[in-house]
Amino acid sequence: MSYTILKHLHMTTAYLTITLFALRLLLDAVGRPGWRQTPLRFIPHINDTILLVAAISLLFVAGYASAMPGWLIAKVVLLVGYIVAGVFALKVTLGKPARITAAVLALIMVSAIFHLAMAKPF
Repeated sequence: MSYTILKHLHMTTAYLTITLFALRLLLDAVGRPGWRQTPLRFIPHINDTILLVAAISLLFVAGYASAMPGWLIAKVVLLVGYIVAGVFALKVTLGKPARITAAVLALIMVSAIFHLAMAKPF
């Protein structure tokens, strides 16, 4: 698969990831927890798997597999933080203040990931 196709697949699934996360946050915020019994419960996991496969493929196609630049390492660290914060943000057993804090942190981290992807500052 070509670099351009992989890059566009990666970008599309990244945008879809944040859209699905924000949608689930919104549904929780307006008191619609029923989304947990719909395909919206598992579709983000399928999308995120495609996103990860595209990212790993890009590492090899772009030649970063042997020596990752600093911005890419920072993206990976932020990604782990985003996943952890996202899990807490959507956890129904936590109180509302903790979930809001986790959601804000997750959104800040994903914003930083998008910035690093576009700017590649270091």
